Amino acid sequence: MSWKESDVKSERIAFAVRARQPGRNMAALCREFGICRETGYKWLRRSQEVESLAELEEQSRRPHRSPNQTPEWIEERVEALRHEHGWGGRKLAELLSEEGIFLARSTVDRILKRRGLVDSGQRHRPAVRRFERSRPMELVQMDFKGPYRLPSGRICYPLSVLDDHSRYALRLDALPSQYGHEVQSRLVACFEEHGVPQAMLMDHGNPWWATTNGHGLTRLSVFLIRQGIDLIYGGIGHPQTQGKVERFHRTLGESIGRLELPQSLEGFQAAFDVFRRVYNHVRPHEALRDRPPAQRYHPSRKSYRPEPPEWEYPAGSEVYILRHNGCLRLEGRYYFVCHPLAGERVRLERFDRKILVTYRHMQVREIDLETGRTTAVVRPVRPPEVSAMS
Repeated sequence: MSWKESDVKSERIAFAVRARQPGRNMAALCREFGICRETGYKWLRRSQEVESLAELEEQSRRPHRSPNQTPEWIEERVEALRHEHGWGGRKLAELLSEEGIFLARSTVDRILKRRGLVDSGQRHRPAVRRFERSRPMELVQMDFKGPYRLPSGRICYPLSVLDDHSRYALRLDALPSQYGHEVQSRLVACFEEHGVPQAMLMDHGNPWWATTNGHGLTRLSVFLIRQGIDLIYGGIGHPQTQGKVERFHRTLGESIGRLELPQSLEGFQAAFDVFRRVYNHVRPHEALRDRPPAQRYHPSRKSYRPEPPEWEYPAGSEVYILRHNGCLRLEGRYYFVCHPLAGERVRLERFDRKILVTYRHMQVREIDLETGRTTAVVRPVRPPEVSAMS
């Protein structure tokens, strides 16, 4: 039996917290989470072995030793030929065969990677499988395209919001900056027109991810969480996680490149509006059996709420309001949680001498009451459920 597909890591963390609380019934808990007891006890043990629940990732099954690894002298020959010719695995394998060294192209590629001979631009993890959400507005991809510099010295930042299932471009805006308030105003217009998506996929860039507040949440991401949206962050250095919006940007760049480059933000917006209309309603899309995205798209049934209702935590939950600096005052001590959550209500779940802090539907931080250390639960990782190209 397996974990729920929505968020495997969050499920494991929730299970570990419950399993480590006094009086738990392991058999009933495993049934609740849809896993067998063997799996349950495995993750209970692992949660007790790691320093933080944030480390509850699937461990690599790679063996500690590789008795069949290519001999050192052959790897050195591969490295020498790489430096001499600069070629990749396929051509180097051909060259090596002429010397009586027979290696598969994949083996040569692994040697090049192991020895740090792959250019940074070639290091993106390949897409292992294609993914597509089953219905419109289950997942929306959002990203900025590379900017355009205007004659006035100003810069145009194209913001794209794309439905994963239909490839329908919900928004394409010419913004003067990447500040959160600029993006949020466009997202409000997007949600008012199309409804609120179930989840949004973004990279680790501004303004939806912050590297300085300990968790990554920004005021914009808190705004999205308040709308009940699940936030999914693609892998650092792996733009293929957002393959559809990346491909959309390539098509946009090709289209704009065939025109006389606009000279103002208003000119870019006019060009974007024309492109978006043609892309959504006219242009055949190969992945959609040559149908335009509009034929596969429909709005979300979930309406935008300017003032979302107060979140109802489970009955009996221990709920605290974070202070003005995003800290939690507990038992005479202060613990940092997340600055953009200042003034928000969070739920505390105690286990052993630790606490799991949850904001609405999202696990935020782990607090160690013994040491006073606080650890971000959500970290920049490549989510397995969205692991490939368009």
